[in-house]
Amino acid sequence: MGTVIWIALAILNLVTFGLMAYDKHCAKARKWRIPEKTLFIAAACFGGLGGVLGMTVCHHKTRHWYFRLFFPLLLIFQVALLAFGYRRLLNT
Repeated sequence: MGTVIWIALAILNLVTFGLMAYDKHCAKARKWRIPEKTLFIAAACFGGLGGVLGMTVCHHKTRHWYFRLFFPLLLIFQVALLAFGYRRLLNT
């Protein structure tokens, strides 16, 4: 069960990172962009690490205060929630 969760988290974060990278590519090429709401939803669905890495590596959405604030907060919340769940699972 634990392996499935880690694989799902890895996929979610890779998808979120990919969305950020693709949106940056589209921004440079002046093509159709991914809506910001979609990026936030991907990050909120346990893709916080991928979102933060996408911002850092691709230098994308770093001028928007709400991305700079909420993506790291989402990541912190998700790590805390996973740690709480893991600890709770061990005590059961």
